[in-house]
Amino acid sequence: MSGAATAWVLVSAALVLFMTPGVALFYGGMVRSKNVLSVMVQSFVAMGLVTVLWAVIGFSLAFSRDAGAGLIGTTSLFALGGMGHALPGFGHVRVSTESVMIFQMMFAIITAALIVGGVVERVAFRGFAVLIAVWLLLVYAPIAHWVFSPVGWLAHHGVLDFAGGTVVEINSGFSTLAVVLVLGRRRGWPRDPMQPHSIPLSIIGAGILWFGWFGFNAGSALGASPIAVHAFVNTQLAAATGSLGWLLFEGRREHVATALGGASGAIAGMVAITPCAGYVGPMPALLIGAVAGFVCVAAVQMKYRFGYDDSLDVFAIHGIGGVLGMVLLGFFAERSVDAAGANGVLFGGGGRLLGWQLIAVVATAAYAFGATYLLARAVDRLVGLRVDPEHEQRGLDLSLHGESAYSSSS
Repeated sequence: MSGAATAWVLVSAALVLFMTPGVALFYGGMVRSKNVLSVMVQSFVAMGLVTVLWAVIGFSLAFSRDAGAGLIGTTSLFALGGMGHALPGFGHVRVSTESVMIFQMMFAIITAALIVGGVVERVAFRGFAVLIAVWLLLVYAPIAHWVFSPVGWLAHHGVLDFAGGTVVEINSGFSTLAVVLVLGRRRGWPRDPMQPHSIPLSIIGAGILWFGWFGFNAGSALGASPIAVHAFVNTQLAAATGSLGWLLFEGRREHVATALGGASGAIAGMVAITPCAGYVGPMPALLIGAVAGFVCVAAVQMKYRFGYDDSLDVFAIHGIGGVLGMVLLGFFAERSVDAAGANGVLFGGGGRLLGWQLIAVVATAAYAFGATYLLARAVDRLVGLRVDPEHEQRGLDLSLHGESAYSSSS
């Protein structure tokens, strides 16, 4: 075990955990003041529930030896047993199994917290907690096994996903869309204005996410290596062009360039570069971020056209951004960047990688959406997923948590 590599993974794990309070601030600023605390509580309950379940069984289902067909792991690492042995397919890694476990735990936490953004201002606290707990085991853990575990079926076929374009981004985006369709729209949406109550709060949250994303992407190298440096640089480049691309789209279409748009564009750029970070060169990273800025801001308009209330655009930014990153990786991947990767279409690799990237996109999106939709329907029937109209009108902070973020709510 390398002390330097382990130290980098642990620091990266802390950076990724810091992203969840960043999500709480980013989302919290975008809701009405009567609901800001509920958004933050949902993010923090995800931290607690996922930590416990990941340690007991989730990590084992995602990273233990395969139970068959590359679809799910076993219970061989139940309750963090077997931490002294290398994970299947990780024999070359110079960090401990426990380091991988805690790093991947933070990925699971942030993915669950992202779903909050689609369901704010009308989801029941108890129903959300039950949904996230079961979703972690039935949706997140299997997809993580497919892609992040070297013995998973997609990883076995050579699918590239450096830091979670499928497992985190497509999964959270399409899972959120499924829950949104079960929950229904907020009362009055889109007729009534539902403006962000504190854009500065959201900008601070976006800044924390930008900072934490360096651990998210560069930490996925599992060591302080040249690949980690490369992923770090690509993350910064894509965030910058994503922000600029979103602002340019806004400026041309709406004749304004908003602060929230600049922040959202940076996140879109980082979403798209997440699967690519350690596999593409810096100039493709600039292009991928810029394309994500344009595509994701355009995708936001879909909810108005089709009438689904994805409140804070999780599907448009994370779902569509994740799809974009996975597909573009099939074109721009270079083995000269990472010998463990592959060459994409534009670097003489033919269509094999692109084909499997598309298969991974379709499989992840279909499973995340379908399984989460059925799960949300079951939770809604058994526990209840939406608050009463009176509670929604009053605001979830007072109705569900007995607290107010400010001296008066509106």
